[in-house]
Amino acid sequence: MIETAWGGVPHAVVPLHEPSNEKVTNVGDIAPQTASSLEAPRESSASVSAEYEHVYPEGGARAWLVVFGSWCAMFASLGIANTLASFQAYLSKNQLSGYSPGQIGWIFSIYTFLSFACGIYIGPLFDVYGPRWLIVPGSVCVVLSMLLLGVCTALLFTPSVAAVGHFFNRRRGTTTGIATGGGAVGGVVFPLLLESLIPQVGLAWATRIMGFVILCLSMIGILLIKSNLPPSRTAKSPHPDFRILAQPAFFFTVMGSFLMEWALFVPLTYITSYALHAGFNTPFSYQILPILSAGSVFGRFFPGLYSDFIGRFNLILLCTILTIISIFAIWLPFGTTTPGIVVFAVLFGFSSGSNISLTPVCVGQLCKVEEYGRYYATCYTIVSFGCLTGVPIAGSIVQACGGSYWGLIVFTGGCYVGAFVAFAIARGLGGGWRVMMKY
Repeated sequence: MIETAWGGVPHAVVPLHEPSNEKVTNVGDIAPQTASSLEAPRESSASVSAEYEHVYPEGGARAWLVVFGSWCAMFASLGIANTLASFQAYLSKNQLSGYSPGQIGWIFSIYTFLSFACGIYIGPLFDVYGPRWLIVPGSVCVVLSMLLLGVCTALLFTPSVAAVGHFFNRRRGTTTGIATGGGAVGGVVFPLLLESLIPQVGLAWATRIMGFVILCLSMIGILLIKSNLPPSRTAKSPHPDFRILAQPAFFFTVMGSFLMEWALFVPLTYITSYALHAGFNTPFSYQILPILSAGSVFGRFFPGLYSDFIGRFNLILLCTILTIISIFAIWLPFGTTTPGIVVFAVLFGFSSGSNISLTPVCVGQLCKVEEYGRYYATCYTIVSFGCLTGVPIAGSIVQACGGSYWGLIVFTGGCYVGAFVAFAIARGLGGGWRVMMKY
């Protein structure tokens, strides 16, 4: 049994191992009832209990097919996000060779910004209409236009994460890790696909072929991803509710997520250019990104798996420590050597994989399942501005350092140090300050 607290207000006790197919009040997924004036008047205990009850299948064919469909949708959407370094290195050496790294960085930062900022509408729309009618246009748009790629990624990514949370509570970390692992696999496959096809058919046709792969995977997602809740009849305006930032644990969770995403896409965008600058040959420089993504495959599954046993916030803190070590103890001093950059890529890929798989689970632990779309939208509306500015700032730092990447590395590591502090405070406020405690 575990008892959690938010701002000193205790919650009900929740069993750690509920039998499958039982109705449970999942307090980890319920927004706390505080005395804040921002909260609605307290209802009777009977009506509140009924409202918060939700059946989590925790398994079965339908639930696992949703996980597989989400994996395919993540492959199609986040797989592109994990391929940015290949596009950045190619464009900076060819079509955009006359532009600075900071200027080129805006192309990719706008993409990542839209991928998360569009959650303003997609999260609440998921609450009302479910996942299918969001995934369909996302699949079509990805193929029709790269200009709409950021919006389309959000249409695929947001419902895929949220749908898994409808079917799993005790194993939510594990299943979310499996689903988001699709994006890491895409980060292995797509860069290798581009490296092979660009010399043969050019960038345009290589991108089109990648689009057809995305279409096939998205169709699987359309067919398999479903909601386990009826459409919401009380949906509010599809805008983020910044009033919920008054809840301390949620506020610091958002700040930690912001700093993580501010840093995450810097290595994902510049690792190939860094390798070229460090003197590695071109084939190896382009292959270092798939190596990083391969580490991320395991970094999304295993942290998600163990987070269900030791706590989601605990695990994200451990992974953040490992990320900081990979940056300051390996990348900064040894990144110009072959063993150094390979070890960094594997370790950073593994440790930073939790950014995608655990952050949505941590957000979901702070609200009830019916309101996950709104909490997710509020969080990632703020996080998206970190995605918008992080890559251009890193590019400008490279330019200010005369083309050297040491400043970029320090910036990345500093962001993760700040993220660790924010998540540590969120854990203390949300679950308590005892070190050996599951939260």
